[in-house]
Amino acid sequence: MHETMDMADDPEYDEEEPSFSDSEDFVDDIEEDELLSDLMREKPLEADGIDSVVVVDNVPQVGPERLEKLKNVVNKIFSKFGKITNEFWPMDNGMTKGYIFLEYLAPTQAQEAVKNADGYKLDKQHTFRVNVFTDFDKYMNISDEWETPEKQEFKDFGNMRHWTEDPDCRDHFSVIYESGERTAIYANDAKESITVEERARWTETYVRWSPKGTYLATFHQRGIALWGGEKFKQIQRFSHQGVSLIDFSPCERYVVTFSPLMDTKEDPQAIIIWDILTGQKKRGFHCESSAHWPIFKWSHDGKFFARMTQDTLSIYEAPSMGLLDKKSLKIFGIKDFSWSPGDNVIAYWVPEDKDIPARVTLSQMPTREEIRVRNLFNVVDCKLHWQRNGDYLCVKVDRTPKGTPGVVTNFEIFRMREKQVPVDVVEMKEAIIAFAWEPNGSKFAVLHGESPRINSSFYHVKNNGKIDLIKSFDKQQANSIFWSPQGQFLVLAGLRSMNGALAFVDTSDCTMMNIAEHYMASDVEWDPTGRYVVTSVSWWSHKVDNAYWLWTFQGRLLQKNNKDRFCQLLWRPRPATLLGVEEIKVIKKDLKKYSKIFEQKDRLSQSKASKELVDKRRAMMDEYRLYREAAIQTLLEQKDLRLELRGGVDTDELDSNVEDWEEETIEFFINEEIIPLGDL
Repeated sequence: MHETMDMADDPEYDEEEPSFSDSEDFVDDIEEDELLSDLMREKPLEADGIDSVVVVDNVPQVGPERLEKLKNVVNKIFSKFGKITNEFWPMDNGMTKGYIFLEYLAPTQAQEAVKNADGYKLDKQHTFRVNVFTDFDKYMNISDEWETPEKQEFKDFGNMRHWTEDPDCRDHFSVIYESGERTAIYANDAKESITVEERARWTETYVRWSPKGTYLATFHQRGIALWGGEKFKQIQRFSHQGVSLIDFSPCERYVVTFSPLMDTKEDPQAIIIWDILTGQKKRGFHCESSAHWPIFKWSHDGKFFARMTQDTLSIYEAPSMGLLDKKSLKIFGIKDFSWSPGDNVIAYWVPEDKDIPARVTLSQMPTREEIRVRNLFNVVDCKLHWQRNGDYLCVKVDRTPKGTPGVVTNFEIFRMREKQVPVDVVEMKEAIIAFAWEPNGSKFAVLHGESPRINSSFYHVKNNGKIDLIKSFDKQQANSIFWSPQGQFLVLAGLRSMNGALAFVDTSDCTMMNIAEHYMASDVEWDPTGRYVVTSVSWWSHKVDNAYWLWTFQGRLLQKNNKDRFCQLLWRPRPATLLGVEEIKVIKKDLKKYSKIFEQKDRLSQSKASKELVDKRRAMMDEYRLYREAAIQTLLEQKDLRLELRGGVDTDELDSNVEDWEEETIEFFINEEIIPLGDL
C-alpha cells in the first residue's frame, strides 16, 4: 500500500502552478461553427416553421359569444388548402383584433392558401387579405424610392383568329390518324383539302378545340398543352399528371382538367380549374368518379359553374371560384341539372318521393329565384334538352300511367321567352330513340319506334301555343339525328350497327334530298357554316375501312379520304359573328348582288386546271406585274435624257408633233436581173 502525501508539503515539489488565463492581447479567432460544428447544425433557426404560417387580415371583429362560430367558418374555408396545425386569434378588450395567424403542416399548403383565399369575400364588409408570415420582412424592406419595373417581353403568338379571315372562307378541321401517331390540321376545300399544319406525336391520346376555336388542346402524360396562332405555337401548358379529360368554359377563360391519379385528402387535385391566360391554378376539387363528364357545367357566359352531389347542387362563381352566397342548394333526391344556353337559368329535376310528385324546377341565377315549377306524376325518368338559343326547354318524361301497360313518353315543352313560362305537352306511346332541337329555330325531330319500323317525325312549335306535326317518315334506318348548325337541314344516320345509312332532309318542306350509305360509319360532324358534313369510320371503334367522307348539305359526295388507322376528325368552331340581326337581314336580302362573284369563284374551283398550275400562273402574272412596274419607272426616269438626245422631240407619244412632220419618198435600187427570152 502506497502512502500519500500533500504535494505542498513535499520539499522536492517547489514548481509554480501554470496559468490557464488568456493574455491581455489575446484575440479569439475560432468560430463556433468550426469548434462545435456537430452541435451548431442542430441549432434551431429563428425562421424555422414560419414559412408554414399565414396571416389573414380583414377578419370580423367579434366578442366571445360569436367567436366559436367565426372560428368554425374560417376553419372550414382554410382547411381546404391543407391541415391546420395551429391557430392564434389576437384579442383586445374581449374582442378579436381583425387578423389571425394560421399554421399549416407544410409551406406548400400555406402558399396554396395565399393563392386561393387572398381576396375571398366573406360578406359585404369583409374580404380576406392573406399573406405568408415571411412576406412581412419583404414588405418592411421595400425601398421608398420608386424603381421602374422591368418591361416584360411581349409574346406575340400572331393572329389568334387568322382562319376567320380566309378570303375563300375555308374552315379548319383536325385529323388524327396512324392510331394517334400523326395529327394534322386541314383547311377544307370542296376539291381537295389544304394542309395547314402536320406533326408527329403531337398528342398522346386525342385533341380538343376550345368553344370559339382559339385553342387546340393536346393531351400528354404530364398535362395539357394549348396551341394557337397562324403557326400553331404553344400558348400555354398545365401540369396535371395523368390527365384524361378536359372541359373549357364557354368564354375560353378557364379550362378544367381531370386526373384519376392525383387526388389526396389534404390536397384536392382530381379536378383542377386553370386560368388560360395566366396559366395559374384557380382551384382544385375532389372527384370520386368521372363517369358523367363534365362534372362541372358552365353557364352560357362563363360566370358560374355548378356540380351535383348527393342531395346537393353546388354553384360557384368566377373568378373567385367560391360558392355562390357561401352555401350550396340542398335538393333532396336531385337527379340531373342543366344550364340554359342563353341565360343564367338552371333547370333540375327530382323524382317522386312517396306522396310528393316528381318536379322540374327552373331557377334564376344568382338570385336563386324559382321562375317555374312543373309537377310530374308516375315518372320513371327525365332528360333535359335545351334549344341552342335557350328559347325552349324540352323535358323528355318517361311515365307509367295507371291502368296502361308499358312506358309512355311525354315531351314537356317550356316556352322560356313567354310570360310565366307556359308548358305544352306532346305524348308519344312508342319507344324514343333520339330527340334533337333545330339549333336556330323552333322545330324539333324525333326518332321513335323499334327496328325495323323506326319512324322519324318533325314538329314545329308555333307562337299561337300549338305544336304541329309537320311530317313523318316511316321505316327509317336511323338511330341518330344531326342538325346543321344553321338549322333547316339535318342528317338521319344509322351509325355502327345500322351500317352507316344516311338520309339528308330539308325540313323547310320535309323532303328527302338524298339517301346514301357510308358503311360502318361511327361519327357524323357538320362544319360550323352548315355547308358541309363529314361521315367517318374511326379506328377506335372499327379496325377496317378507316376513312372520312365529305358531303354537301344536300347529300352529294365530294371526297373520300382514306387515312391509315384514322381515329378522329373535329371541325374547328367559329366565334360568334360580330354582325347584328338587322345587318344579317340586309346581307341576306342583297345576296343576289354577290352571286356573280361567287359563281365565278365556283367555276374557277371546278375548272380542270390543277391547283399547282393555277398557282404557277398566278406567280408568273405577279412576276410580270412587278417587271412592268419597274420598266415603267425606268422609262419615266429616262424621259429627260431622251428629250435631250432627240432635240426636244417627245417620242413617247405616237401622235406628238404631227404638224412638224415632213413626208419624203425615198427609192432604193436593189437589184437588176436580165432573162433572155430564148431560154424560156
